[in-house]
Amino acid sequence: LQYCHSKRVIHRDIKPENLLLGFLGELKIADFGWSVHTPSLRRRTLCGTLDYLPPEMVEGRAHDEKVDLWCLGVLCFELLVGAPPF
Repeated sequence: LQYCHSKRVIHRDIKPENLLLGFLGELKIADFGWSVHTPSLRRRTLCGTLDYLPPEMVEGRAHDEKVDLWCLGVLCFELLVGAPPF
């Protein structure tokens, strides 16, 4: 994810279904269907999976790569508790 952000790519749909484990245990991000390459890192498109949408997307405000960090937090919560928080 850090590499994607360094290349100005926002994934915008981090969730369990989009994470793969390699043979050596490495974690891989899949399904870049909602991702975007953006030099400005500011977008307004509402996209992704409802359970993982950050507040700025829901409110229609501009968002940047930090939406992926929100999704990552929701993912961690889901892995610990067994269900998404919202």
